[in-house]
Amino acid sequence: MSSQHPSRRTVLRGAAIAGAAATLSPLTGQFQAQAAASGDYTIRFDNGRKQTILGLGFEIQSDSIGSKNDGLPDLVSGVPYDLTDSERTRFYRQMLKGGRSDRGFRYCRLAMGLYYRGLDSGRQHMKDRYPGQAELLADMIRSSGIEGTSVEYWSPAPAWKNNDSYIAGKLKSFDDVFLARFADALVADLDHLTENGVPVSMWGLQNEPRITARYSSCVYSADEYLKTFKATAAKVRAAYPNVMITADSQDGWGTSTGQAIVADRQALDLVDAWTYHRLGTNGRNSDYQIDNDFLRGAQGRPAFSNEFEYLDHKTSDWRTVNTAQSIMNWMTFQDSPTWFWLHALKPTTNAEAPGYSLGFWRPPHDKDFSRFPDLPVGHWTWNPQNWNGIAGFVKYLPWDSVRYAVDEPAVLRDQRIMAWKTPAGKPVFAVTNRSKTESFTYTVDTQTAGSFEGHRYGPKTNDQRLTAKNGPRLTLAVPPLSVEFWVRTP
Repeated sequence: MSSQHPSRRTVLRGAAIAGAAATLSPLTGQFQAQAAASGDYTIRFDNGRKQTILGLGFEIQSDSIGSKNDGLPDLVSGVPYDLTDSERTRFYRQMLKGGRSDRGFRYCRLAMGLYYRGLDSGRQHMKDRYPGQAELLADMIRSSGIEGTSVEYWSPAPAWKNNDSYIAGKLKSFDDVFLARFADALVADLDHLTENGVPVSMWGLQNEPRITARYSSCVYSADEYLKTFKATAAKVRAAYPNVMITADSQDGWGTSTGQAIVADRQALDLVDAWTYHRLGTNGRNSDYQIDNDFLRGAQGRPAFSNEFEYLDHKTSDWRTVNTAQSIMNWMTFQDSPTWFWLHALKPTTNAEAPGYSLGFWRPPHDKDFSRFPDLPVGHWTWNPQNWNGIAGFVKYLPWDSVRYAVDEPAVLRDQRIMAWKTPAGKPVFAVTNRSKTESFTYTVDTQTAGSFEGHRYGPKTNDQRLTAKNGPRLTLAVPPLSVEFWVRTP
């Protein structure tokens, strides 16, 4: 029986659930359930307290990028810049707050050198590329109740690079004097943001440090990253002691870069959390977080995904539930304190937008109304197959909720469960059914008397109110391709 902890979890060591057949996966060597129709679950609100879940994050495209992520156009276009005043307000209230009266998303990932890429005259420090860019970001954060930004470099300012460009290349030098000056420049970038009303909650040296892209990037070998991280993170820690410092925004501790940090006590002491990119494509879905252990080599630091999207530029009904399960499985099996979707909004002009965004906006330069014919310039609309997989967590998983273990007779891939208490002590749990065709019946012992109200999400369903049920034992028939949240009423 699984109690939802990675050090003790099991993946069906026998057919422990009625109607389920156990088969051996050729990929993982583990048994997994097939075609289960029902299951009994017990939420351990009595003694199953797990991690505190800080809240969710997203990225903001506050400047332009070429369609299919090809290049850095001179065009000034981004969010909130392109939106009308009323559409900015609606964006903040409906998406970033998630329809809550107080606050929804906690973190906004800010891509330095990409979507924030203005430069000073010496091309060493970043600033607004167009008038009011930082002011707009500050207003978005303040109006949405967001705590702060996750500042991460896609590329340092060009003066620090061997090709004098945001695109491709690497740092000019790795000697101590150069890295000390470089570190001072990165701290100055944080000073610029905070002085302009853009608070910083997290900081990372480099997005995907082993990849050269057609847009902003900077490549580091393991030794180069280690030396640069020690020089820069130390100064960030001294200047901003409350900022969470992360590494390495690709593979955490799992590759040569992460292992170089683990082997160096000075560097390891600067790491507050390991960050991974485990997307919904490239043969990986939410099952990946069940089958793999991201904590084994984490040296006591948390691990989480700070980027999730569908890299093939597509979405689907099945992916709606898979996205929800990515959140749940990172938190259930990896004790993650947060999880980030990639983009809140993408422009109607970018081909990658369907797989990358929670919504679309029409920029002023888009004159092709054969796409989104009812969407005016400066307005935005939902990408429901992506948004509906996340929306319930933004609304019903408040900041600093505490997860509790759930006894599962079997760890099923298409049916997942996660439970938590809000900071006010209100019990909540979520269940999914990723099956395309078959319903699944959950019998859940909540150990909680009183009434629970239900809220259903799916590819075309957002916050559908369900008939309330009385605890402590609830029987829930969950339709195919559905996510449900059950919230204890006062």
